[in-house]
Amino acid sequence: MNQSAKKEKEAKLWGGRFEESVTDAVERFTESISYDKQLYKHDIMGSRAHASMLAHQRLMSDSDRDSILQGLDQIEKQIEAGEFVWRTDREDVHMNIEAALTDLIGEPAKKLHTARSRNDQVLTDFRLWCRDAIDAIVLCIKRLQVSLVMLAEKNEGLIVPGYTHLQRAQPVLLQHLLLAYVEQLERDAGRLLDCRVRLNFCPLGACALAGTGLPIDGFMTSDALGFTAPLRNSIDAVSDRDFVLEFLSANSIIAIHLSRIGEEWVMWASEEFGFLTPSDSVSTGSSIMPQKKNPDPMELVRGKSARVVGDLVSLLVLCKGLPHAYNRDLQEDKEPVFDSVKTIVGMLEVSAEFAQNITFNQERIRKALPAGHLDATTLADYLVKKGIPFRTSHDIVGRAVGLCVSKNCQLKDLSLDELRSINPVFEKDVYEFLGVENSIKKFCSYGSTAATHSANPIRKNLINGRLTNPHHRKSIASVSYQHQNPPKEYQLEGLGSLSHLSFFVAELDFGISASMALHSGFFTASVLSGSGVGAAV
Repeated sequence: MNQSAKKEKEAKLWGGRFEESVTDAVERFTESISYDKQLYKHDIMGSRAHASMLAHQRLMSDSDRDSILQGLDQIEKQIEAGEFVWRTDREDVHMNIEAALTDLIGEPAKKLHTARSRNDQVLTDFRLWCRDAIDAIVLCIKRLQVSLVMLAEKNEGLIVPGYTHLQRAQPVLLQHLLLAYVEQLERDAGRLLDCRVRLNFCPLGACALAGTGLPIDGFMTSDALGFTAPLRNSIDAVSDRDFVLEFLSANSIIAIHLSRIGEEWVMWASEEFGFLTPSDSVSTGSSIMPQKKNPDPMELVRGKSARVVGDLVSLLVLCKGLPHAYNRDLQEDKEPVFDSVKTIVGMLEVSAEFAQNITFNQERIRKALPAGHLDATTLADYLVKKGIPFRTSHDIVGRAVGLCVSKNCQLKDLSLDELRSINPVFEKDVYEFLGVENSIKKFCSYGSTAATHSANPIRKNLINGRLTNPHHRKSIASVSYQHQNPPKEYQLEGLGSLSHLSFFVAELDFGISASMALHSGFFTASVLSGSGVGAAV
């Protein structure tokens, strides 16, 4: 290494009191630029807001501010063009950008770090990044919900066995099962939006831990960055990562829900069930067994859920026992978050893709329905309507099932005399309750699998159910988002066309998720590509 390069490496921005440079091993071990460069856009956003505030407070001149803003614009363009050189000896995204700004514009750049520490700077970047990540994930959740609703509509009226303990239990409409997934995903979106409200506070101005003696205006920077307000306590602002823990907890619950969907669909695609067939476009084969057609995407969804949960556990253990305020341990908070977000977006995307490319084998399902006496509980309800106490009804139907087992027949195949031999209360109208088709018709409770509740029509059910939840509106309103319908069709690089959502945009208040996604479209592209460099929508 030549002397100029060596000198450049030694010139740490924090190196005033040090007489020796760090060893190469320490430099390699402590650097974070290899992954935190993903924060570049948010770091530049924060620096723009901070420089404008410093000028407004007369802590730098307007000309210095303008030089800084112009320099930051140039650096951002270099990064997005792939021309920026990230240097390990400059440690992290903040010092890489600040040092490059100093190289570019000279002395004015040295004023940018006035009343700012990397402690509050990185937390500002990270909160902005997580806010955008939540917006992107919510959009992916909505896309999967739409795919499930479309799949439910396609199979409207199809009865499938419902299971408890993996044993045949009661008949349910397939659309009812698919809409159960939609409900779970809606709560997932709600958790993310609630988390978004709590994380949307600005740490900038907390500095290292105690604040600053300079007359800054934290409310100005907070407003400029779209935060609700500055954080009230400077120690809390730089030391806590509960917003990350909450975010990864919400992601973990999403992952568990997706894993359960994956398990059911993998099982249903097996020869033993044969209830669904994935298309070739979402299946893979075997290197040795030529007949195999595997639902690998959903197997990996099931497998990657462990990774997302592991990311949460890593952060929980990382934060355990840390004294206040900032500790270098917290540098390790970012990689699990980046991994969790990238993984969950991929899981949601491929689950939606899979849902759009499967066929339910209706004839196979119909042939499988008679097994398991799925109408037994409906028969018990019949007896209750005849005035028999439920526990007594349960016992009577249990004996009827035992008779069916001995005769190898179904409940509907028992003659009226055979039923009356168990209890004389049975009348001819009992056959209106027997068989899965009749059983489905008898459900009437709110939220049940009755056709009037599961498809009347499905879209209307979805709209009136959860997606216009006023709680979610409140969450968005509290962070000053407007409910304006975005364009019906737009493209997110790496995510694919969302034009198939046009009916969804038209019929639902899609502004809840889509309007936010439009603000952060660059982020979605970068998450999916893993490049850390976004493409504007």
